[in-house]
Amino acid sequence: MKAAVLVQFREPLEVRELPDPTPGPGDAVIRVEACGICRSDWHAWQGDWTWAGVQLNLPRVLGHEFGGVVEAVGEQVRNFKPGDRVTVPFHLACGRCEYCYSGRSNICLAYGAIGFHFDGGYGKLVMVPNADVNLVRLPENVDFGTAAALGCRYMTAYHALADRAVVRPGEWVAVFGVGGVGLSAVQIASGLGAQVVAVDISDEKLRLARAEGAVEAVNATGGDVVKRVKQITNGGAHVSVDALGSVNTAVPSVLSVRKGGRHIQVGLTGQQEKGMIPVPVDAMVFQEISFIPSFGCPATSYPGLLNLVAAGKLNPSRLVTRTVRVEDVTSVLQAMTEFGTTGFTVITEW
Repeated sequence: MKAAVLVQFREPLEVRELPDPTPGPGDAVIRVEACGICRSDWHAWQGDWTWAGVQLNLPRVLGHEFGGVVEAVGEQVRNFKPGDRVTVPFHLACGRCEYCYSGRSNICLAYGAIGFHFDGGYGKLVMVPNADVNLVRLPENVDFGTAAALGCRYMTAYHALADRAVVRPGEWVAVFGVGGVGLSAVQIASGLGAQVVAVDISDEKLRLARAEGAVEAVNATGGDVVKRVKQITNGGAHVSVDALGSVNTAVPSVLSVRKGGRHIQVGLTGQQEKGMIPVPVDAMVFQEISFIPSFGCPATSYPGLLNLVAAGKLNPSRLVTRTVRVEDVTSVLQAMTEFGTTGFTVITEW
């Protein structure tokens, strides 16, 4: 099979022909039809998150946002067969532990993460362990490009807003950083009936945020962001989202929340912070502001998400701004270094 392979951190990926994977008894092999290039892939390419226990063994085929067709299954797989159209949550679960049984399979990680601990969707074929637990069947009217678009950033934003923050119609939601996760959060919060303020330093990204439903857009280079958000929201956002993961987004996000509100931490940090961001604890205590982390999206939330997508209530594919060949992956990752991408970029050719 053809794949883009990470051989050395921060160096161009190598496009190689690799042996086709063979499923074990409980595994499935997926023929990838579309795979997103996510900022998490950029972090992996940079060698980040070792401080959080994430260690890639190289060489590695990245890619954790994909949709495709089941090519082969092991003899113990019962719920899927060749020809089924599927996607895969990037966090691979066991289906048997306390987290899985309580509906929190996103924090099980018994098998690690696809594209990090196992080779992923930058290859034309992907082996998925524990297939009966980790495959998600796609509705007929959800195409593979849409599956790739919702594969990480979108489903992460959905879980953060719908499950963790429990956003209600009419609430103000401030989204700090409108890259892939942030733009997804804007669309989803708007779809849930919230009023959204988008914050970024790029006018082009703010333009896209308005197109996805943001009622106000704030360029953070223009002065006191917290003051401006509080003015727009008449006292502060009910929910504020750090969709990037830095001091420059997390702290103003917390400070933009009104009394009793919720800050949602979705963005993960990079080399500058190495997982450590100071937060205004006293202000949070005095105002009872909740700091809520959110990771991925449990399998129990996929039916709701996919039903909304299938019904046209949410549209992840609208966030896809570019499709590329697998040979173009390195140039996309390089552009991410300078925050030079907008929306989602999806591999559709191998």
